[in-house]
Amino acid sequence: MAHPFTSPAELRTRLGEVGYLADDALSMATHLALGLNRPLLLEGENGVGKTEIAKALAALLGRDLIRLQCYEGIDTSQALYDWHYGRQLLAVRGSEDARAADVFTRDYLLSRPLLEALEAGDRAVLLIDELDRADDEFEAFLLELLSDFAVTIPEVGRIVAPSPPLVVLTSNRTRDLHNALRRRCLYHWVSHPDAEREFEILRVRAPEVPEALARQVAGAVHRIRGLGLGNSPGVGESIDWAGALHMVGVATLSREIAAATLSALIKDVDDQQLVTEKIDLVVPSTS
Repeated sequence: MAHPFTSPAELRTRLGEVGYLADDALSMATHLALGLNRPLLLEGENGVGKTEIAKALAALLGRDLIRLQCYEGIDTSQALYDWHYGRQLLAVRGSEDARAADVFTRDYLLSRPLLEALEAGDRAVLLIDELDRADDEFEAFLLELLSDFAVTIPEVGRIVAPSPPLVVLTSNRTRDLHNALRRRCLYHWVSHPDAEREFEILRVRAPEVPEALARQVAGAVHRIRGLGLGNSPGVGESIDWAGALHMVGVATLSREIAAATLSALIKDVDDQQLVTEKIDLVVPSTS
């Protein structure tokens, strides 16, 4: 499939049309990934929009989003394929010579996300989410897929994508990914948005929130992230907080209402206590 965008600026504009506000650097990295048929590795803290860009790209390109959520202990039976044991058993029972029945062929494979994406090719966006949660062995297993858009199944052989899917990998950097994997990808670090871009995101994702309140929320969240919390709020929490404030009828953000509604923004008791103690900095008297 031909690259549908002529420039990173056009891609950024089109992503905005589906509700994702990318900055110039992320737009360039994504533009290159599409043009070069290379996987895109996105690292950053929780809640900065790494997963959402894969969803936005699938919507923008009209492709299926195939998501593999990684976790400790994930293996090929969850990620690539498994055998349809019921069909295999029926085939063996129905064969005149059970010993000669070949039940380890492609017909008996159950496709998991990685195999589904390879078979779909450029009709898919493959999201390998939170790869840092998986084990080193699984990361090594991905190398063939990321290099050649292919996998090898011992009983079946090598399966190659008819055309490359767009692959987006995300990591919260709870552990370092190996250089062998990084070399196969384009790379971008996704930061929290600054206050102005967060305000723009709020206007798109929470249009019911009054403009003045959205700007106050964006500024307050920006200052909260500068307090050195254990878990800084992400963009999703910022949207939730703005929606909660609007729901209770707030027109102007005050220190009292900010402290009272932190449950929508801060999801850790120690962080909530710190923000409460620093509420004068979070909501200046001029707000």
